[in-house]
Amino acid sequence: MSKEQATGPDLGNGSVGKLLVKLAVPAVVAQIVNLLYNIVDRIYIGHIPEIGSAALTGVGLFMPILMLLNAFAMMVGSGGAPRASIAMGRGDFAGAQRIMGNCFTLLLALAAVLTVVFSFTAEPLLRLFGASDATLPYALEYARIYICGSAFVLVVMGMNMFITTQGFAAFSMLTTVIGAAINIVLDPILIFVLDMGVRGAALATVLSQAVSAVWVLCFLTGKKTRLRITAADMRLSGRVVGSVLALGVSTFIMLSTESLLSISFTSSLSRYGGDLAVGAMTILTSVSQLISMPLSGVCQGSGPIVSFNFGARKNDRVRQAFYRQFAVCAGYAGVFWLALLLVPRVFAGIFSSDPALMDYTVWAMRIYMAGIFALGIQMCCQYSFMSLGQAKVSLLMACLRKVVLLIPLIFLLPLVFENKVFAVFLAEPVSDIIAAAVTAGMFFHRFNAILEAGPQK
Repeated sequence: MSKEQATGPDLGNGSVGKLLVKLAVPAVVAQIVNLLYNIVDRIYIGHIPEIGSAALTGVGLFMPILMLLNAFAMMVGSGGAPRASIAMGRGDFAGAQRIMGNCFTLLLALAAVLTVVFSFTAEPLLRLFGASDATLPYALEYARIYICGSAFVLVVMGMNMFITTQGFAAFSMLTTVIGAAINIVLDPILIFVLDMGVRGAALATVLSQAVSAVWVLCFLTGKKTRLRITAADMRLSGRVVGSVLALGVSTFIMLSTESLLSISFTSSLSRYGGDLAVGAMTILTSVSQLISMPLSGVCQGSGPIVSFNFGARKNDRVRQAFYRQFAVCAGYAGVFWLALLLVPRVFAGIFSSDPALMDYTVWAMRIYMAGIFALGIQMCCQYSFMSLGQAKVSLLMACLRKVVLLIPLIFLLPLVFENKVFAVFLAEPVSDIIAAAVTAGMFFHRFNAILEAGPQK
């Protein structure tokens, strides 16, 4: 490693608390700003005169496809970044750089395949997700443009994690800040001034992601980075790709089942409650990101500290990082839970001014968000399993909340309750609480044994 590359914070020494703040605060800011990619479009779309509610519902129906794109990006990033960090903790910087180069090639290949597949299947998929004749045109307008920018989305989400895992959290934060700022500026211009409507919202997002992708690649091929993308490291290795996917598959399942979950919710709500219920679900999904993405930021900030010190066999520092992360995640989720139950109309009003949709969403929010306080515990333990390289147990916990619990409950609870829509929304808090209890129990049971065994090569 050259002197020019030996920049960034020392993850193996100094105060863990100060280091966590230094890494987690920019990561949290980045995640909050990244929300703007996901919700600013919906805020503007929801307030388009006359068509706002139908357009918002249509864009919401695109969410399963968007989530799948994110899932593939995060599978590579969340599988590769901890592996690279553990390798750096062992002093194997050449191995860490090879992991990053392989991940970049893998992301480009996935982007090419996904763009083609979703371009041809967008319309039948949107119909399957519950699009009606009133909402399908808006869903298709958004989908066709967004899908064309899939490569930018995958590169930004997947490769930005390699900036964070090296300790350059502030630079990683700027990736999303720059993109979101461009998106915020372009949205009203394209949607209202140029009268492009939903197409303008999609185009603004694609252009902003393109700028962010260039930003990421300029850093990872520049002089300041510890790990640099090179042509030699981009040559795919079965062993490297296998280890990355083995760890990243749990994140893929978490996010791809989010897509399946979205389909389950929208199809059930469309059946029992119509377009109004589907519109409320679009708002609830957006509001839930206000809690999940900052929590993800805290975990991403703590992750490099946990992985690096685990690789260096500094177990006391691993414990310190985890328990601080746990306290922050549990506390934030608890405060947000209280706010959602006490003033749900404030959150619903961000996305719509339609009185009927707002009233429906307020009622649904108090049911759907009743167990959101447990999400902090669930995410903290889930991410920590990944930071410690525990691919199998991470995969198991990823499946638990959504595949084993939530998706079946969406279809089973309406068989029990007379109010079918209430039953569909109730599935969320029931699964949140059970999954958090099981994941936390599993983590604390195995934590010491994992540390004693050390990292697997």
